[in-house]
Amino acid sequence: MIYGYARCSTNEKQQDINRQVRELKQQGATDTTIYLEYESGIKENRVELNKLLNIVKSGDTIIATEVSRITRSTKQLCDIIELAKGKHIKLVLGNFIVDCSKELNPMTEGMLKMMGVFAELERNIISQRVKSGMENAKAKGKVIGRPTTTVDDIPSIFYKHYPKYIKGEINKKEFSRLCDLSYPTIYKYLSIVEGSLA
Repeated sequence: MIYGYARCSTNEKQQDINRQVRELKQQGATDTTIYLEYESGIKENRVELNKLLNIVKSGDTIIATEVSRITRSTKQLCDIIELAKGKHIKLVLGNFIVDCSKELNPMTEGMLKMMGVFAELERNIISQRVKSGMENAKAKGKVIGRPTTTVDDIPSIFYKHYPKYIKGEINKKEFSRLCDLSYPTIYKYLSIVEGSLA
């Protein structure tokens, strides 16, 4: 059986996983044998990857478009190699084929582990650049993250029904329904307005 594993570090709205899926299908995987995951490659306990590693058996093949799709952790890659050797399966990671259905060539194993080191290094460099960029932006006075909501940002529908809430004619739940806003949003707007009046 040929299984595929495709991973992006953020959700489907932010990263397109379809290119990976297309490549996996070209190599023999199908919709029913491809496992999709939106998780960081450094995270070791991934639901879909664990399912895949648990289901494979001797003679099966796991395909990923590159080593970093399977993992960006050198330790986890070593664990996966040991599992592949124990279950006698084949790993196809991009153009790199690791055939554990027979005795694994030490040079091949060494090369794969070296690729894992570079995948983890790349991830750490990216992480460091992001942190450095954020610190640099903060130093220049730029606001990082979501902008703060002020009383001027609150929609007029809130203010339309706000007097009823103040008079006790409606509770928070009714307030939420009348404004067509979620309960947490109503709660947040109330905190903002009450804070500005304090």
